[in-house]
Amino acid sequence: MVTSNPFSAMFGRSPFQPLLAHIEKAHDCSAELLPFFEATLRGDWDAAASHREVITRLEHEADSLKTELRLNLPNTLFLPVSRSDLLDLVSVQDKIANKTRDITGIMLGRQMQVPDALATPMREYIATAVDCVAQARQALEELKDLLESGFGRNVTELMQKLIRGLHDLEQRADEQQIAIRRQLFALEKDLPPVDVMFLYQIIEWIGEVSDRAERVGSRLQIMTAN
Repeated sequence: MVTSNPFSAMFGRSPFQPLLAHIEKAHDCSAELLPFFEATLRGDWDAAASHREVITRLEHEADSLKTELRLNLPNTLFLPVSRSDLLDLVSVQDKIANKTRDITGIMLGRQMQVPDALATPMREYIATAVDCVAQARQALEELKDLLESGFGRNVTELMQKLIRGLHDLEQRADEQQIAIRRQLFALEKDLPPVDVMFLYQIIEWIGEVSDRAERVGSRLQIMTAN
């Protein structure tokens, strides 16, 4: 019998397909941070609002996928990974989209413009965060392909390589965050205190996008080690 539920059909093809659909939304969501940030630097708040609308839509779609996955994931699956691991993974992935929405919400709501001296390092910092999410997405794609192809013995070696790359990216983001905080500290006396407070918050949240992506890798590592 052909199912009329597209999500159920997705499960029919692969239990990893919904997870991939979800992290694709999270990745697309985080990628919108770059053009959003460029719009804020120009003071183009209409363009920033447009990017924010895309992010909000993608975050809602990711949230719907998360809910559907939780409702439709069977209690028993013939998989080399547990149901609880899959549910934990989608929760971690979902926080990437949520944090992206939070960042753009604060920046747009306050019409925050990063000081010129911080524009380039912040651009590079955001790009690293997006690269972290892209690497997490690639790791999940590779895991799906290998497990479904039956090449189980190759999974751990490949995952170790991808997760090492993800760890290196997250470490780069940490280093960039430290450098930007140092630069902001040197500028504090010339900026309104409230703006400084919110800038530190945004810097922290961008770091959380990288951190959540690395946690996706950690979950995948645990899954392949079982």
